[in-house]
Amino acid sequence: MPDVIERTGVVAGLATHWREAPASGRPPVLYVHGVPTASWDWNPYLERIGGVAPDLPGFGTSAKPADFDYSIAGHARWLEAFTEAVGLERFSLVVHDWGGVVGLALAQRLPERIERLVIHSHAPCLPGYRWHWVARLWRTPVVGELFMATSTRWGFRQLSRESNVKPGPLPDWFVDRAWEDFDRGTRRAILGIYRSTPTETLAAAGERLGELRCPTLILWPSDDPYLGPEWGQRYAEVLGGDVRVEMIEGAGHWTWLDRPDVIDQAMGFLDAAT
Repeated sequence: MPDVIERTGVVAGLATHWREAPASGRPPVLYVHGVPTASWDWNPYLERIGGVAPDLPGFGTSAKPADFDYSIAGHARWLEAFTEAVGLERFSLVVHDWGGVVGLALAQRLPERIERLVIHSHAPCLPGYRWHWVARLWRTPVVGELFMATSTRWGFRQLSRESNVKPGPLPDWFVDRAWEDFDRGTRRAILGIYRSTPTETLAAAGERLGELRCPTLILWPSDDPYLGPEWGQRYAEVLGGDVRVEMIEGAGHWTWLDRPDVIDQAMGFLDAAT
């Protein structure tokens, strides 16, 4: 089992924190986390598979500037700069939640550099999706600010009850770790993300998905309260390469918390690139 190392540096002018572990002979793997977590979310994958996982701007212990462009395009540009900074020329991509939106935007920018793609549930870059209820609160001026300003650790725990299939809330270690990073900068970043991304912008972000030719594994949970199972299949219909969909029964939004065996599925798929 590779050791996970924490590193810091400057990427596109921003102080950046990331985690990495040896990839054991397979092509490099880039992991992109979602809201409201950070690179620590990928520790189970890094420990088994290896790769590199950054804290996106606004999250974890990376910089959280008020003037950063927290849109899809802004995060995708930064992520491309990160790949240059850490020397990822051709790599596989593993994504989840907001990281799925940003990661697929990056893949469409750099299709020739993507070896393989593993997709976990995230707001789909496809027509017809309506933001889930929490995102709609965040997108609403004043309401979103009040929601953020009055958030508590207790409330965070209660909100997490719906996230996964196992009786909630999410594990204490997960809630505590997420809350640790949930400072003013991260709350501001989350509002920036969702307010810059109406559903039509989200759909437009997937207009070139058919140009992706890399092999893709879609690990979509059966019981995500924010994203129905139909979206996994819809992705399979629009992606341009060899795509396999695995519907993960008995799993919620953080699929690997309910079903740790999905990491084995991802590892087998990524190993096929060697």
